[in-house]
Amino acid sequence: MSTEGPRIRVVSAEIERSGHYLITQRRPDAVLPLLWEFPGGRVREGEDDAAALVRTLQSRVGLDVVVGEQTMEVVHVYEGYSLTLAVYRCTSDESQEPEARYVHAVAWVRPEQFGSYTFPGADQQTVDSLLAGVE
Repeated sequence: MSTEGPRIRVVSAEIERSGHYLITQRRPDAVLPLLWEFPGGRVREGEDDAAALVRTLQSRVGLDVVVGEQTMEVVHVYEGYSLTLAVYRCTSDESQEPEARYVHAVAWVRPEQFGSYTFPGADQQTVDSLLAGVE
């Protein structure tokens, strides 16, 4: 497994409401099209993780979030690049409902339903870790 190529930092939000977690489906024209993931996005040069989460959740699903504690960090090597995924527990006002602005779809899913969705490698590690904590 080679780590040659760019190193990309991505942040994602673990948002839970009434036992359901928010996940989003990647757009058909995205890298890893139509796979599901926790919402978030790439950290820009000079941007910290919290600012990236606030920006990407507002632009992609229309949610204003408060970023809480980091729950995990995963490094995953894909073909041609490596990705560091930092996951943060986030909250949003429950009167706000997410909408698919710059994602293909959004869903609120109970942990036992995660198996019905296909996640990219880095996100699958997050799902596995979350499920291990739930059991």
